[in-house]
Amino acid sequence: QQEWPCRSGGQLMSFSTQDSDEVLSEMNVTPLVDVMLVLLVVFIVTTPLMTNAIKVNLPKTDAVAPAEKKNPVVVSVDQDGKFYLAKSEIAPELLEKSLQDEKAKDPEIRVQLQADTAVNYGQVAKAMASIERSGITKISVMTAK
Repeated sequence: QQEWPCRSGGQLMSFSTQDSDEVLSEMNVTPLVDVMLVLLVVFIVTTPLMTNAIKVNLPKTDAVAPAEKKNPVVVSVDQDGKFYLAKSEIAPELLEKSLQDEKAKDPEIRVQLQADTAVNYGQVAKAMASIERSGITKISVMTAK
């Protein structure tokens, strides 16, 4: 530490010179904490708005999917919640096994799911779950134009 004398003989100030080769490696994290708190508040405020913003009116659509070259297997659910496989009524518990048999015949099988607009959504979910459990991954949901 160097000391500089004052005219009156006393010390005016003292300061240290950095004689060593040490690098100051401290990072000021205050701005980082400020930004993170602002982001946290933004996410807390906007998350509830995102869950309530979706209103769905199904099954009408203007888009039409192109027709498949191969004839797909059609699974239908009527307004009473009855299941049909290729226009033949089938019990819901037998749908999965029947689709597995169809998949064994053709591994590249495609399924078209048709559901009446008045049917309970739970019935459509059951049909989709049966299709998924049967191992079929190519599913189209048919809608009216």
